[in-house]
Amino acid sequence: QVQLVESGGGSVQAGGSLRLSCAASGYTDSTNCMAWFRQAPGKEREGVARIYSGGGGTYYVDSVKGRFTISQDSAKNTVYLQMNSLKPEDTAMYYCMAGRAAYYSDWCRDVYWGQGTQVTVSS
Repeated sequence: QVQLVESGGGSVQAGGSLRLSCAASGYTDSTNCMAWFRQAPGKEREGVARIYSGGGGTYYVDSVKGRFTISQDSAKNTVYLQMNSLKPEDTAMYYCMAGRAAYYSDWCRDVYWGQGTQVTVSS
């Protein structure tokens, strides 16, 4: 089965950068959709960025467009989230997701979740 391990979280000042990594094992051809979600205290979990296998299909929530970049290294079965110009409102637990492309959604279906990595941005 698919297992996901996130890393790269930490504490930074506003305007700083972090690069999150998600190492996937057990990835199959049917597992063609990966995404990053986040959940801030007292808030619902929200999708941040998504990528399809091959790297051609990326999607970002409006609040991170121009600041975050999702990418993947197929050889390492790893997906990344480069976060620049971080803002205090980006503070959240960030979760990696892997699944299959969903025709009805911007995100993925039949998903697996990582345990999360904390990102804290101070003003």
